[in-house]
Amino acid sequence: MEKNAPFSVMNMHSFRWIRLTAFSALAAAAITSCASAATDFNQVGKQMSLLLQNFHFSRKEFSDELSTKFLETYLRKVDPNKIFFTQQDVDALKRKYGKELDDYLMSGQMMDAAQAMHALYRQRAMQRISYARDLLKKGGFTFDKDKSIERSRRKTAAWPKDEAEMQQVWKDMVEEQLLSEILRRETVARLAKEQNKPDPLANEKPAEEKLLMRYERIQRNIQETDLEDVAETLLSAVALTYDPHTDYMGARQVDRFKISMGTELTGIGALLGSEDDGSTKITGIVVGGPADKSGELKLNDRIVAIDSDNSGEMVDILFMKLDKVVDMIRGAENTQMRLKVEPADAPGQAKIITLTRSKVPLKDELAKGEIIELTGAPEGRNRIGVLSLPSFYADMEGGDRRCAKDVKKILERMNKENVDGLVIDLRSNGGGSLEEVRLMTGFFTGNGPVVQIKDTRGNVDIKSAHNRQKLFNGPIVVLINKLSASASEILAAALQDYGRAVIVGDESTFGKGSVQQPVDIGQYLPFFAARDRAGLLKVTTQKFYRVAGGSTQLKGVESDIQLPTATAAFELGEDILDYAMPYDQITPCTNYKKDSSIAAMLPVLKDASAKRVEKDRDLQIAREDIAMMKQRIKDNKLSLNKKIREQENSALEERRKSINKERKIRFAEMAREDATKYKIYRLTLDDVNAKELPLADPEKDNEQFMHLAEDPTAELDDSPEYPSGLDPELREGINIVQDMLKLESSGK
Repeated sequence: MEKNAPFSVMNMHSFRWIRLTAFSALAAAAITSCASAATDFNQVGKQMSLLLQNFHFSRKEFSDELSTKFLETYLRKVDPNKIFFTQQDVDALKRKYGKELDDYLMSGQMMDAAQAMHALYRQRAMQRISYARDLLKKGGFTFDKDKSIERSRRKTAAWPKDEAEMQQVWKDMVEEQLLSEILRRETVARLAKEQNKPDPLANEKPAEEKLLMRYERIQRNIQETDLEDVAETLLSAVALTYDPHTDYMGARQVDRFKISMGTELTGIGALLGSEDDGSTKITGIVVGGPADKSGELKLNDRIVAIDSDNSGEMVDILFMKLDKVVDMIRGAENTQMRLKVEPADAPGQAKIITLTRSKVPLKDELAKGEIIELTGAPEGRNRIGVLSLPSFYADMEGGDRRCAKDVKKILERMNKENVDGLVIDLRSNGGGSLEEVRLMTGFFTGNGPVVQIKDTRGNVDIKSAHNRQKLFNGPIVVLINKLSASASEILAAALQDYGRAVIVGDESTFGKGSVQQPVDIGQYLPFFAARDRAGLLKVTTQKFYRVAGGSTQLKGVESDIQLPTATAAFELGEDILDYAMPYDQITPCTNYKKDSSIAAMLPVLKDASAKRVEKDRDLQIAREDIAMMKQRIKDNKLSLNKKIREQENSALEERRKSINKERKIRFAEMAREDATKYKIYRLTLDDVNAKELPLADPEKDNEQFMHLAEDPTAELDDSPEYPSGLDPELREGINIVQDMLKLESSGK
């Protein structure tokens, strides 16, 4: 089971596979008759190129300048760290393909260029990795140099000018990886000794051998690349050159995309991970799924072979790409498959497990809530709801699982429980369905415009909510961070523009203000062409704007009250992406009314929050962490000297220990205070019709939907958990809602 979280917004109301209207019935027959034929990716490339130029918001036509950018995007995609191609390779590719890729695409000869470029990439990758393996086998690393390498080569490094410079890059890189692995093992061994626990890494293979296996996996993955992968890499690079959210997805990626928009899949209900030794490990088991019900498959078991259709023929999956392993495990409902497994408690002893696939609900991806009852608060103003939404999901296969429908159930139960104020947690919510966010906004604003959509011709369509009245009337805080994107930004922006919520968190959200439309390329291929593996073009056709007229593009939604969040230290957001579309504004909607009460409250709310943040030790630690991380990113250096690295690690370890020591004492006191201050009720979709809501139990509730394997070193991490499952940002969000309730009650 593999889940992606795309930043795409889909107009699910108008979502459809775009089809040719003529000959539709005959085309369906042609698909069936040609299903077994090989897909002609030259035709796929040609049709995608036409669709891209005609459907994309920019209507940008192919040119020599754009063709050069196609190649640059391709090179960043296959070699982002500049560790495979030399400058000589890059120059040669530019001379041959720089101004010609658009011609290859439009003339239906794309695969000539795609296969030739991939062949060079494969040759160089095999050459570099073989060199790295030779270095590891030869040994002789001393780790005593007065030398540093770049932590990240993506933006700052130039292409190595020749083979000699490339070999030095790899020599330094291998030395750093080996040093990091040695230091990791030494740290784990030291922590285990300090805590009188066994060293969980004592029986691991030597560090050099572990890295050798890691490189072997990379080599095998490159060798497994098929024609579909080769085509997808180039076509994706072409699409991404138009903007960061326009993309080509091959057939396998389309399946994963559909799953990412929904909340269930058909399979065995197991979360998989790749191991350095080439095996695939069970890292999670979905509660109630086939793997869980059978009881035969355990956490940390290793899958070494798969009989996907229970035909009696096992396929060795050693070093196979994880996505292809996942594809083999998925299948039709009620079909059987067999796994060859090495149990975690009996390594080297294989057994065969037969499982029947079924629909597996991913309940941890669904909307959920909590109700926090505040003791000591005024009667009738003492209940705050927390609504957590991981994504704006919608079943793309016509099912009835939709997040607006689920959120409505939770809000209705919150109303029944007399919730006074609400925290909506959109942190790290990457978006989803435009239709779902339209419906959901109306729960809080009532009837009125939600978002404006502009197409390439400048036509503006206003998407409105048609709720006669609000479903929730109380004060609202929306928690956001830099990973809150797309549909999250539509909801946050609308609630801010209506004066319905205080936005709290990072400086701003991600900054994605565009709408993508999926186009089934197979429907545009020649009449008798095989089209079942043609893939999909996800193309930006529109931009969306706030009801107040501004775009969320690049700027995102700015917080009313900023907090030091975990994501603040990292370079995240639309503004750092290649070919991001510009910010602009359009005319504001006239048929909406902004509530002025929050604007009046805001100075008081900001002042009260600032005073709490200054006294909140955890938020101050977060500020220190952010400053340290930003400096580390700016310095962009990793020493190859073991003594220097040990000193750096020792300083970090001492800081960690000091913080943990202080937190253990403080968290114990907080837990005692929480017990008298809060009564927290769980409100999942399974609880909405319960006679009485159960009390929340963070430890047990985390295992309610999926059992997760622990990292073998996890027990050595003595960092205490935040009491009551309430992290500092969420606690401050609750505090701000309390402040709003108090101000409302006082009539000020």
